[in-house]
Amino acid sequence: MCLALVVPALAAHAQGKADTAPVCPPVATPIGPADAEAARRDDRDRGLLWRIEKDGRTSWLYGTIHAAERGWVLPGPAVREALRRADRIALEVDLMDPAVASGLAAAVMPGPNTPLLPEPLARRLRVQSEALCADAALARLRPEIQLMSLVGLAARTAGIDPAYGIDLFLAGLARAMDKKVVSLESAEAQIALLVSDDPVKVARTMDEGLRQLEGGQARKIIATLTRAWAEGQLETLRHYGDWCDCLKTAEDRADYARIVEGRNPALAAGIAAQHAAGHAVFAAVGVLHMVGPEGLPALMAAQGFRVTRVPHAAPGSRQGKPLNAPR
Repeated sequence: MCLALVVPALAAHAQGKADTAPVCPPVATPIGPADAEAARRDDRDRGLLWRIEKDGRTSWLYGTIHAAERGWVLPGPAVREALRRADRIALEVDLMDPAVASGLAAAVMPGPNTPLLPEPLARRLRVQSEALCADAALARLRPEIQLMSLVGLAARTAGIDPAYGIDLFLAGLARAMDKKVVSLESAEAQIALLVSDDPVKVARTMDEGLRQLEGGQARKIIATLTRAWAEGQLETLRHYGDWCDCLKTAEDRADYARIVEGRNPALAAGIAAQHAAGHAVFAAVGVLHMVGPEGLPALMAAQGFRVTRVPHAAPGSRQGKPLNAPR
């Protein structure tokens, strides 16, 4: 499993305790008026946006990242305009929905068949937890979820934080704009794709993921991935498998196909259903779901939508009105 799909890694020793006390990155802080003012001065689009049209109505696809730099969360002109025109925001999962949050909390806990890690792997996991200032409660989660959480903590050392995830921010922004938010998937289904009760598979996943944390490979991958997202570099994202150095084996490629491409038909069907019900949908989904012949733009085109890439507005163009302006 390529954990760099989530967030980056921090180089650390594979065995034993850290030689010195860890230096913990600063904790994420809420976006405030000063951030909004800085965004107004910068006022640029990030991410990848498509307009999709069918039956005389318009919806949008927006490729997101689940961890970002602080200054990236506030939308730019073209994205603001799409958000204003939409009446429904569709996310992979709406983490601000109490039912979704409850399902997620249950899904990440070990089950009766969850395998115990061999001690060498458990020791390496503990070393990373200490080095990354993880809360002790993390150890209660399934092994793969612990590892993914550590990747998220490591991302903070590069200025990238899951607390500034674009999807999470959009969930809150939609509520502030009084727009309906819907989940296209369930948290339980997502977690089921990421974990296993097969001891051999869990050990392989943990060893590979820990190597990414220990060697710093994932940090390089996520730096390229997030920068490509921010700058709208679709070609870089299309060739993810060529530069990530994380799809080297048949199992790696099968995991990617299952976790990313395998979800796309159901995501596309959910977006199409919302559009067919008469809604102008702003569908925000992880950006790797948007690329290639199995990506959402291609799947929506196959369903009869007219699909058009929306370019980034020129910085400072003020193309979109403030988000609190009348629609």
